[in-house]
Amino acid sequence: MSPPTEPAAAHEDSPASGDVRTARLLVAGQFALIGVLVVLPSGDDWPVPTALIVACTAATVLGLAVMVIGATGLGRGLTATPLPNAHAQLRTGGLYRHARHPIYSGLLLVMASITVAAGNVLRLLTLAALVLLLNVKARWEETRLAQRFEGYADYAARTPRFVPLRLRRSP
Repeated sequence: MSPPTEPAAAHEDSPASGDVRTARLLVAGQFALIGVLVVLPSGDDWPVPTALIVACTAATVLGLAVMVIGATGLGRGLTATPLPNAHAQLRTGGLYRHARHPIYSGLLLVMASITVAAGNVLRLLTLAALVLLLNVKARWEETRLAQRFEGYADYAARTPRFVPLRLRRSP
């Protein structure tokens, strides 16, 4: 009879099971809110003229393009959860030069466009919940990125999270 084997040591980059659980919950919450935004009916809480529908359609297409370009920029480092995988690299070029989370930025633009074009206050409240959730998710993810990549803190200090604008603070 052979002696019992010890469990293999965890890979040093392997996330803790609590992190995996939290990451999956954040993603599930995100998709639940997106689903609610998509299925809620349009309303008449504010007027939606044709010009606004056209602008929202253009913004939706732009948001989808930003999401695709952002995802492509991550290459094999792209994951479904906010945990960096073994292929992850610190990306600071392309869209990542302008925003730390361009995929989330594109998603927010798409969801905001759908919300505005719907004229429904319930969608607006759901969008606010999605914005809050994505902020929490991004901060949680950034903690793990800072642990993984030595230069992340400097990158984060000079690059906005979602919107590629820096508001100047007065001295």
